[in-house]
Amino acid sequence: MAITIKNEHEIALMRESGRLLALVHEEMRKELKEGMTTKDIDQICETMIRDFGCIPNFLNYQGFPASVCVSINDEVVHGIPSKKRYIQNGDIVSLDAGLIYKGYHSDAARTHGVGEISPEAQRIIDVTRQSFFEGIKFAKPGNHLVDIARGVQTYAESNGYSVVRDLTGHGIGTHLHEAPEIPNFVQRRRGAKMQKGMALAIEPMINEGTYDVYWLDNDWTVATADGKLSAHYENTIAITDDGCEILTMLPEEKEALGVL
Repeated sequence: MAITIKNEHEIALMRESGRLLALVHEEMRKELKEGMTTKDIDQICETMIRDFGCIPNFLNYQGFPASVCVSINDEVVHGIPSKKRYIQNGDIVSLDAGLIYKGYHSDAARTHGVGEISPEAQRIIDVTRQSFFEGIKFAKPGNHLVDIARGVQTYAESNGYSVVRDLTGHGIGTHLHEAPEIPNFVQRRRGAKMQKGMALAIEPMINEGTYDVYWLDNDWTVATADGKLSAHYENTIAITDDGCEILTMLPEEKEALGVL
């Protein structure tokens, strides 16, 4: 699949798709608490997306059975919601969701602590989130995708963490996964040169220990090979004339994080 360049109208549709998804994430954040099941979170997510008149793009995507991936502690991504799995005090929970608005996809992930979490857990959440922002400093026309990867990897590794190799970010638009693949680590190839109108899902997945992972028996959920913590942070962005615009953050979230 070739990289597609979006025009202003398409970016406007993706901006609204992203705004609605950011509202869904904010609601999930508010509702996330000890004692609820991961299926409860999925129901909150799907209901809100459908109330907006949108489509949950994860549901039934390549057979995935839910509207949100709920990954806990050592799970990196693609945790399947269950009525039998309860959120516990001290957990860190990654919520990865997306929706389709008027044919255009958005995709975002956040990792939250539940109740009283350890300083180590809070630190990996914070470093993972900041690694995203370190990466997108280089998201502008003329730079290559490897420049984003270098920003993510340098920050994460300088803080003592590792960057998952087996999973990447991706282009996004009228399909959830479009070209190009966007690794979070430096490879020999530079990757595509960025240009205005590219829409990208940038998603650092950062591990406390080794970057090695394995797939659980459900063939979806990915976990750290050593059982240590992992965190995930993702936004959909659009490349602009001189930088990028984050499409999946609310103004108040940007303000709280000091994002212009």
